[in-house]
Amino acid sequence: MTYLTLFFVSCWTVLTWIAPPQPAKLKLVWGDEFNYHGQPDPKKWVPEEGYLRNKELQYYTKGRLENARVENGNLVLEARHDSLLVKGKKVPVTSASLTTQGTAEWQYGRIEVRAKIPSARGTWPAVWMLGKNIREVGWPACGEIDIMENVGFDPDTLHFNVHTKAYNHTKKTNKGQKIGLINPAADYHVYAVDWTKDKIDFLLDKKVVFTFKNEGTGTDTWPYSQPFYLILNLAMGGAWGGQRGVDMAAFPQKFYIDYVRVYQ
Repeated sequence: MTYLTLFFVSCWTVLTWIAPPQPAKLKLVWGDEFNYHGQPDPKKWVPEEGYLRNKELQYYTKGRLENARVENGNLVLEARHDSLLVKGKKVPVTSASLTTQGTAEWQYGRIEVRAKIPSARGTWPAVWMLGKNIREVGWPACGEIDIMENVGFDPDTLHFNVHTKAYNHTKKTNKGQKIGLINPAADYHVYAVDWTKDKIDFLLDKKVVFTFKNEGTGTDTWPYSQPFYLILNLAMGGAWGGQRGVDMAAFPQKFYIDYVRVYQ
């Protein structure tokens, strides 16, 4: 989920799947299987609140089960057209964004999320990461890892990207890949990165679809030698997701996350 506005990738392509190398002795160091009910575990997940970025339509709520809950073995992030009253003002569209900022950050490893995305004109689900030092250096210097994004007006395309000070959409130098997959919203898929000091491999259903390598030229191109935290969110509209409008008749929309696992 780009931290400011729309990003660009250079081409649309369908890749021949390449099996990733198998890291030795990976150990599960953090995760959530969502095998409970009710509020997302507050020891793991921090809800964001408000109108936050990208001129998006939704107001992110905090502690509201209608927008973020755990049920039937899934974390459910739900975007709703429900005209919630917040501090005396009506917010037409609500949704949820959860992060691990302040509860868990990681430097290197495999971050893996099994999820089922929504699909309607205006949806913008994302699994992504930001550098822990964002408050000190800002975006994009902190770095961003977009493990998966999808926009509902282009439903059969999945996006995998990085953003750094040198490589980002504001300079039209963004590094990434987009992959064609017929109706990815029809079922669960596994979205992951294998992240080392030398490169980040992006994986779709355990196959490498994009690799970003450390050029060895410093933090402007490689801000990834520091801890990052994870973000799961369902946006509606905005600078990218709303390019072709939002289907207001399609609410509610639900983003299902079966599990999150971090290995090192």
